[in-house]
Amino acid sequence: MTSLTLPRQDGSLEQYRLTGTPIERPRAAPTFSRIAYAAAHVVSDPLRDTDPWGNAAIDWEQTMAFRHHLWSLGFKIAEAMDTAQRGMGLAWPGAQQLIRRSLAEARSVSGADLACGAGTDHLSPADARSLDDVIAAYEEQIGFVEGEGGRAIMMASRALARVARSPDDYRHVYGHILRQTKGKVVLHWLGDMFDPQLGGYWGSHDFDDALDAVLSIIEANRGKVEGIKISLLDNAKEVALRNRLPDGVLCFTGDDFNYAELIEGDGQKYSHALLGIFDAVAPSASKALAALAKGDCATFRGVIEPTVPLSRKIFEAPTQYYKAGVVVLAWLNGHQNHFTMPAGMQSARGLLHYADIFRLADRANVLDQPELAVKRMQNLLVTLGVEQAG
Repeated sequence: MTSLTLPRQDGSLEQYRLTGTPIERPRAAPTFSRIAYAAAHVVSDPLRDTDPWGNAAIDWEQTMAFRHHLWSLGFKIAEAMDTAQRGMGLAWPGAQQLIRRSLAEARSVSGADLACGAGTDHLSPADARSLDDVIAAYEEQIGFVEGEGGRAIMMASRALARVARSPDDYRHVYGHILRQTKGKVVLHWLGDMFDPQLGGYWGSHDFDDALDAVLSIIEANRGKVEGIKISLLDNAKEVALRNRLPDGVLCFTGDDFNYAELIEGDGQKYSHALLGIFDAVAPSASKALAALAKGDCATFRGVIEPTVPLSRKIFEAPTQYYKAGVVVLAWLNGHQNHFTMPAGMQSARGLLHYADIFRLADRANVLDQPELAVKRMQNLLVTLGVEQAG
C-alpha cells in the first residue's frame, strides 16, 4: 500500500499517493571531491527513558548502526553536535559516551572518519562569571576529545555569548584555546536562528563586524584552524566569509537552505559541507556528491536540488527544533523502531509539519522503504487523530 490520508494546512484531508523512487545504494563507499560531514542524531531508548529531560537513555546499538549507515555512503561524521541534541536533551556526560563509542566504532571501519563537537554546555550560561570560566569549560571538553584520539569541532558557546563584551573577548578565549590544541580544529559559527542564546556571537550583532572579528581569530591562529562551519541560512553571508578566508582554511557550509549551490560553487570557489540535513537525506546526498566528483553537475543538481524544499521545511522557524524532522525520517526509513527523542523533542513540531515533511520526502525520493514509511506514518496520524482508510 502506497497511499494514506494526510491533513492539509487548511484543516481538510487528502488521499495522498506516493510518487517517489528510492535512491539506490552504492556498492562501496564513494569518493567525493568535497569534504562532507553529516551531523548525526542519537537514538533514544524509550524502554529505559525514565528521565528523558534530565538524563535521557540512549539506544547505543541503533545509534552506532546509524553511523555505519553514514560511513557506508561515504560521509565523515560530525559527532555530538547540535543534531545530536547537545544542550537540548543530550548533556555532557552522554556526549562523552557518544564520542568515546563513536571513536572506537570508527576504528573498526576501514576509511571511517569523524570529528567531535567540543563546547561549554556543561557550564550553565547563568553560572559563567568570567572568560576564565569559559576557557576552563572549553579546555575540559577539547581535552577529552583529543585525549580519546579525536579531532575537535570547537562549538559556539552560550556561556561565552553571555559573558563576552567585545570582539577582543572572543579573540582572547579562542586564541587561548587554539594555542594549546594538539591538532587543527574546525570552528563553528551558529546563528541565533539555531540557538537564540548565540545572538551577537563574535562580539557584534552586525554581520560585517562579526565577520571581521572571526577572520582576525582565524588569521592569528591559521596553523590550528582546519576550517569554519557557518550556519546563518544566508548564502550571501557564507560567500562573503568564503571569499575572505586565508589560503588553506576551509569553508564548511552549514546552510540547510542553500547547500546545493554552495557546495557546487561559483566556478572559482566552493564550500565543503557539515550539515544536519545529510543525516536525513544521506543516500541522495551521497549520489549527488559522487556525481559532482566525476564532473557530472547535471546529475548532482538533479538529485540534490529536490531535497532542498524538504530541508527548508525541516529547518523552518523555530529552526532549533529541526532535530524532530531529522528523526521522524530516520524512523520512517527504518533506522530506528520508534519515534521518540531525548527530552521528548518529538513534540516540538506538530502534525501538519510532519505531514508536509512526508510529502516533500516522497517528492525528493528520500523515502527508502515506501511501504514501511506509509505504515509508520499512518500509525502516527492515527495516534494524533487522523483516521486512515482500511
